[in-house]
Amino acid sequence: MRTTLSIDDDVLEKARRAAERARVPFRQVINEALRSGLRTLESEAPSAPYRTKPHRMGLKAGRNLDNIQELLAHLEGEAFK
Repeated sequence: MRTTLSIDDDVLEKARRAAERARVPFRQVINEALRSGLRTLESEAPSAPYRTKPHRMGLKAGRNLDNIQELLAHLEGEAFK
């Protein structure tokens, strides 16, 4: 069957070089490339979306978020004040 396709210049050049190297008709290279690409597209199963599980990250007893400087001093030690 004949049809008209618009092929990007870089793809056209690669296909022509492949045909020359393999000493096969250009048409055969295009058909094989399309078959291979279509097989890949058909065989790719949709992947499940990535999900994360949330975790409660509450503060330990005796720590307060209202005073960040105090919290940092407690966590890092007095030397970092």
